[in-house]
Amino acid sequence: MKSAVETLNPTRVRLTVEVPFEELKDSLDAAYKKINQQVTVKGFRKGKIPARVIDQRFGRGAVLEEAVNDALPKFYTDAVNEAELSVLGQPEVDITELKDGETLNFTAEVDIRPSIEIPDFSGIEVEVDAVEVTDEDVDKAVEELRERFASTAPVERAAEDGDVVTIDLKAKVDGEVLEDGVADGVSYTIGSGELLDGIDDAVKGVEAGGEATFTSELKGGSAAGKEAEVTVKVTQVAKRELPELDDEFAQLASEFDTIEELRADSRKRLENMKQYDQATQAQERVLEKLLELVEVPVPEKLLEDEINTRKHNLEHHQLGQMGLDLAKYLEIQGKSEEEFDAETKEAAVKGIKTQFVLDELVKQEKLNVNQEELTEHLMRRAASSGMSPDQFAQAVVEGGQVPLLVGEVARGKALAVVVEKATVKDTNGEIIDLDDEEDEDTTEASAEETPAESAEEKTEG
Repeated sequence: MKSAVETLNPTRVRLTVEVPFEELKDSLDAAYKKINQQVTVKGFRKGKIPARVIDQRFGRGAVLEEAVNDALPKFYTDAVNEAELSVLGQPEVDITELKDGETLNFTAEVDIRPSIEIPDFSGIEVEVDAVEVTDEDVDKAVEELRERFASTAPVERAAEDGDVVTIDLKAKVDGEVLEDGVADGVSYTIGSGELLDGIDDAVKGVEAGGEATFTSELKGGSAAGKEAEVTVKVTQVAKRELPELDDEFAQLASEFDTIEELRADSRKRLENMKQYDQATQAQERVLEKLLELVEVPVPEKLLEDEINTRKHNLEHHQLGQMGLDLAKYLEIQGKSEEEFDAETKEAAVKGIKTQFVLDELVKQEKLNVNQEELTEHLMRRAASSGMSPDQFAQAVVEGGQVPLLVGEVARGKALAVVVEKATVKDTNGEIIDLDDEEDEDTTEASAEETPAESAEEKTEG
């Protein structure tokens, strides 16, 4: 076999392959064997039909077609390996010449990973938010904890903001009660915004036993997006009672004995959260600066596939779970379809560029992933997916996704190298020293989120 490579552009090549006919022998033998098992010829036992009879009865062309289809993947792979190409996606193959007994010639056009030059990135500087926790932040955190321990007590008066009402609901569209539009005994906190638009105004001022009617656009169900006439009957009004902010509350709501200890712990937790957010912000901004330094050609077909995948996932998974279609989503977001397409393309380009750059850094820095790092990453991914580690690991193995997880960890480590060498200052001008543990956790999380998983699958080649 002889092969040659023609560069069509920085991300696409054409392979020209010439195969001597004798190299098709194994595939021809396999083709005759396969056809032998599929056909019957009077006078011959199944599987024992001579090749000349198959040629006479079914045509030599059918045998050649079967043999070529069997052989092409191997010859293509050999040509790719010989040229040391890092291919993306499936090739477009064209058989240019097939002469029985003489030669098989074909071409294959395929996208490849572009060659990337990583410049010196040690001069990257970014600014992040300072870690500042105010007394008001602590007050808010303690108040939220207090809300979780609130109790309710029925009252004989009209419902007010903040009350918990028990209600029965009935929704009609075009005068007909919906099958899935009836709900009884629903507990609702007035002002929470957790149910239908307009329900707060409808139930305020209504006592137990009273009813009100209002119109609202349904958010889900069989008539999602339609205007409905909703009748709400209040069966109970209850006042929320908050516990006193004292030592007794601290002992009830935490492991601490005093309210001051509880407040001190709340402050520490808030500081940790803001430090985590700061580290995440640092790596995101360092990544943006890194991408600005590197010129990365993006394969057109890969970009097209990535855009389509992102749109499909949004429409058929995320929006579907919310009972929305794309048109309604864009209306809520206040975006035109053109703006949405432009944003989707921008995000897809950034995701692909990020993966290419970080993968190049993995090679440049000679980074490896050990079993402990992979296991820790798997545990985090399992937690975020809502699956147990065992379930997630099984799904990963069965889906052949282990290399993708390894790639995510490696890219996280590559980004950590860049963050470590960058200068990170907060808005107060203080230089931030991100410790190793924060680097590992936050940069790895970002690196797995930035390039879409679909892009990772397409670029593993």
